[in-house]
Parts: sequence; structure tokens; C-alpha cells
Amino acid sequence: MPVQAVKTSTTPGFGLRGVGPKTAALLARLDIHSPQDLLFHLPFRYQDRTQVQLIRQLRPGDEAVIEGVIQSVSNPVKGKTRLLCELNDGTGRVWLRFFHLYASQSNTLTVGARLRCYHTVRLGPKGLEMVHPEFKIISEGRPIAEEKSLTPFYPATEGLSQHQLRKLTSNALLWMNHPQSIPELLPQPLLASFGFPSIQEAIRFVHRPDANTSVQVLMENKTLPQQRLVFEELLAHRLSLLKIKQEFQSQAGVPLENDGILSTAFLQQLPFELTAAQQRVLNDIRHDLNQSRPMLRLVQGDVGSGKTVVAALAMLHAVENGYQAAMMAPTELLAEQHFRVFRRWLEPLGVNVSYLSGNVKGASRKKVLGDIANGAAQVVIGTHALFQEQVRFHKLALIVVDEQHRFGVHQRALFRDKGMRHTFYPHQLVMTATPIPRTLAMSFYADLDCSSIDELPPGRTPITTTVLAASRRDEIIERIQNICQQGRQVYWVCPLINESEIISAQAAVSLYEQLQQALPNIQTGLVHGRMRADDKEAVMQDFQKGDIQLLVATTVIEVGVDVPNASLMVIENAERLGLSQLHQLRGRVGRGAAASHCVLLYDYPFSNLAKERLSVMRSTTDGFKIAQRDLELRSPGEVLGTRQTGDLSFCIADLLRDSELLPKVNQAADLMLCEYPSLIEPLIKRWLGREAEYAKV
Repeated sequence: MPVQAVKTSTTPGFGLRGVGPKTAALLARLDIHSPQDLLFHLPFRYQDRTQVQLIRQLRPGDEAVIEGVIQSVSNPVKGKTRLLCELNDGTGRVWLRFFHLYASQSNTLTVGARLRCYHTVRLGPKGLEMVHPEFKIISEGRPIAEEKSLTPFYPATEGLSQHQLRKLTSNALLWMNHPQSIPELLPQPLLASFGFPSIQEAIRFVHRPDANTSVQVLMENKTLPQQRLVFEELLAHRLSLLKIKQEFQSQAGVPLENDGILSTAFLQQLPFELTAAQQRVLNDIRHDLNQSRPMLRLVQGDVGSGKTVVAALAMLHAVENGYQAAMMAPTELLAEQHFRVFRRWLEPLGVNVSYLSGNVKGASRKKVLGDIANGAAQVVIGTHALFQEQVRFHKLALIVVDEQHRFGVHQRALFRDKGMRHTFYPHQLVMTATPIPRTLAMSFYADLDCSSIDELPPGRTPITTTVLAASRRDEIIERIQNICQQGRQVYWVCPLINESEIISAQAAVSLYEQLQQALPNIQTGLVHGRMRADDKEAVMQDFQKGDIQLLVATTVIEVGVDVPNASLMVIENAERLGLSQLHQLRGRVGRGAAASHCVLLYDYPFSNLAKERLSVMRSTTDGFKIAQRDLELRSPGEVLGTRQTGDLSFCIADLLRDSELLPKVNQAADLMLCEYPSLIEPLIKRWLGREAEYAKV
């Protein structure tokens, strides 16, 4: 049914009837600033309100449209209910329950009034009922026309109802009739090859699907109009990344061609040889560093695969060419560990290694900042503090970002800017210990050259994983007693720091106290994210030296902590953690020659998803297999750890669900780059908007 535009004021700049200053401010909260933004603010679900059901056909849990006459109205004295209406259609009755009402609504809900209502049916004290249903009054001689399309539901904000959003999108759909309001940005050959509808047809369908469309198929985004929008969005993301790569590779870099004394000396002092995988990745990096354009490479490798050694060799390469190198880690704990390791490795070679974090203050901070500025600090290790305004590098040629997915795009951009004070852009090496499935790596990291360390160093003992109910905790305590008596060490990880009334997870603090009582002869330590950095560091150093035998910790020790003597990892409430996090925690053991074990403790009840995660952990220690299964069980954003502004935020696409389209999207991107370059920028802007500004990262 054609929808008439609402004749109200139009906010200058927004250009749509029905949008005054107040509404425009509310829409801005949803990042909607124009009619086009409104049309690309897509529904997240649909309801079928096209058929009026008889009350006698209703069952609890049904979402239904009903029509009937109010038989009685009451205002209960007890409880929260303010108004209770009995609605009858001649085949049965339903109670309409309201906890709050506007005065105008109260005045219309009177005995004898005919209503059309929509909501979910539930079983209440008096029988079937609807709580706060949407309703319309049916006036005599003015019947309400049945809905011609399915009803959309939109992401909303306080003060902006679904009813308002539907009216506004109806007005925007009328606005779309204007020539070139939403231009077609897919070339005709692409549209024809897929049989896709036009962009305007696709948008109209998504906002107002035909009544005979399956809600289930819509929710899976499998209709052809939805697939057209999915394809276009994936194409826009792909093109944005390829464009970044093109632009980055056209910038000036500094070729680091000298490779000799320091690297050779470093390799000679190592008590092990590089694996073939490490050597292959190192060759990739050295090739990139030799070029006059900046490197932009991702190195992914499983827990314990030896990424740090590769990073150290890359940083030495910069130093022996007369430049500085810097590494940024996401936590002080990991940054401090890297600092200790790099100082142990590099200072005997005459390389000055400095450390900077938020906790380096006073005279120490002043000295470090001075050394960074005058070049005395050849290798700098630190946290987010490295990209603060007062940090100025002398000649920064290489940036290493460890656990890159933990940093937001703004942070990585600020860090990169530190190397742009000269006539060249720094080389960038980003590392992750979270293996990324090939589907995601090709699509999400199209702007990066990717290398994988897919081989573990020899001598690493496989970790045996056991899944146990938390009720068997006493058995674990007895096992810890035996392990510590043999001179080995143990981690016991908890998801929380303090007890919570909401989450019944075992808290680290209370568990620490319990284990001290249960194991009085075992030296037990506690570390968590809220401790002062120096206290935390002291505990970790004692654990690494062996003075602490049992370490109770939160997931702060998930990444990077290296204690070869630790051979048992106990993870409390393992059912609450994702596969990637469980795998990272398990990787803290098995770093020495002793047989190592991981015990996953779970509490009832837990979901089928949690059961599947624990089963995967028990069946494999291969990080790449775990990453693929994690992708299948969760969303790509969760797997990548990129729920940050400007990273991975699709309107309609889903990398896992729509993975079959990716090869065709990649081909289409190549076609666009070669034959339709003028369409690329508008396409990126349509789907990514301001996110495209972060592309320089």
C-alpha cells in the first residue's frame, strides 16, 4: 500500500519530511544523518502481521495479530499492573495487561472499543494474555486495512520507537523515488551475471518484504535482494582494504638492506635453531624490509611457535641499519616480559633496550623519553604509552604490534604516526597468537601480507586436556600437591577477581584464600588486573623464579607469560570462556620438556555451545583447527577480537554465513579496480562511511 509522506517540518541538511531538530538529534545517536543513512539502517528482524488470527487458535509463545471488542476494564490495586482489559472476538478471550499508559491511551481503552492488537501471547493468572501489545482502535465505518508486507524491526534508541522508525523509513522510501537518490554502483555486467535486482529494488524489499516471503529465509539473509546487499557490502570492504594496500605501497619507506653482524651474533647465542617455519617467515620480513616501500605484514602463529624470536630479528635488522625499532604490547605484564627477554637477548650484543609504560614516572620517564628522542634507545618496548604526544622518536623505521587485535584502530594509527616525522613511513609488523582461519585472513586482512608460523619448535611436549566437573575440585588439589612436590609449578585461572552476585564464577581472591588453607605447604601467589603494576610484577617474577609454586590468576596471564617449569593449568568455569581464550590459557604450559596437562573445570548448568567448546579443547591442540571451529561457533568479530570502532562492523554481511560469496567478491574487486575505478570511492563511502578514514592503519 502506498505510504503518504508525513507533512511535518524538515530539518535543513537532513532533507526528509518528518525529521525535525529533535528527531534528527535522536537519529544522530544511531549515526543516521541523511535519508540515505536511514535507508541503510537495515531491519534486524521481521514479524508477520499480515493475517488476523482467531483467539481460539492462539497458543502460548505465538506472535499474533488479533482483533476483538473490550468486554471489561479494571485497575488492579495490588501489583504493578495499571490496566487490565478483557478482549473477546467471539471465539475466545485474551487479557491485555498494561503496566504504564499515556492518558490518551487510557481514555481509548474502554468497554465496547474494538481493537486490533499485536504481541506475543503468554499464559497469565487469568489465562492467555498479551503484555503491552501494540494496538490500534477500529472506528465504526473505518476498518483497518491488512498489512501488505512483513513488519520490520530496527536497531533503535531511547526516544525513538519502532513505529516512528517505520514511518520515517516509509518517507525515505518515497524520497528514494527521486532520480539518483541512491545511485547504482555495481556495474551492469556484475548485476547481470548474478541476476541481482537494482539497488533501489533491493532496499525497498529489505524494508518492506512481500507478505508471502518466509520470515525464516529473511532472517538468514538468503533472499536475492538481501544477497545483493550482502555482496555489495563485502565488495566495499574488500575494495577499501585493497585501496589501503595500494596507497600504503605507494608511500616512501626506508630500505633496510644491511644484514650481518648483529643478526648472526644473535642467532649464534640462541640455545636452539630456528624452525623451518620461522626461517620462512623471517625471509618474508627481510625481503619486505629491503624494499623502498613500507612493509605491512601480519605474522600469525600458534601459542609457543616462536613469534618473539622472529620479531627480535626483524628489530635487529632495523638497528644494524642505523634506525630505531619499537614494539607495543597490550598489557604491562606482557610488555614487561618482552622487555626482560629483549634485554637479555640484545644487550650482550651492545643494543640499548628501553621500556616505557604509564607506570614509568619522574626522572626515569624523563630519561627514557630523552633516550628515545636522541636515538640512544635503539629498541623500545612498551604499552599504549608509546604513542602519547610527548614520545618523540629519533629515527623510527620499524613498528611491531604484538597481539594486534587488542588495539583499536585509533591507537595503531597514533603509533604509526610516530614514525612519520621524517620523509618515510615506518615498516609495520603486526603479530597475533590467535590463528585466523583462511577465509577471514583473506577477507579481513586483504590489506596485509600474511605469513604463518605453522610449526612448533622441537621439544615441545603435547598438552593433555581433561574436562572435569567442579565438584571434583578436591582431586585437583591433591594432584597439585604431588606436582609441586616434584618441583613443578601450577596455574589456576579464574574468570573474576571478586565474588559477584550475578555471576556465580569462582573468584580469584576467594580461591586464593581457599587454596592457601588446603595447601599450607605450597607457596601460593595471586595476580590479577587490578593489582598495582609493581606488585603484579613482583608476583610474576617470583613465579618465574620458582619461589611461587601455585599461581592463582585471572585471565591477565592469557598472553605471553613464559614459565617453562609450569606443567599444569587449571581453568575454573571453563564453560564461560571462548575457544580462543581457552587455547591461549592452555598455551601457558607445555613450554618445557615435562609432560603438561590442562584441566577444564565446569559448573552446571551449561549450554550446548559451551559443551561443544570443551569437546573441541579436549580433542585437539592445533590452534588453526581451533580457530576454524571457533569461527563456526561464534561471529567473525568475536574470533578476531575486533569489537572496536572501525574494525569489523557489517550492516548485513556475515563473513562465515556468506563465505561462499567471498571468491566472487574477490573477482569482482579485481574487475572494479581495473575497469570501474570511479565507482570504488562512492561504494566504500556508502558502506563504510567514516570507518574508511581509519584506513591508513
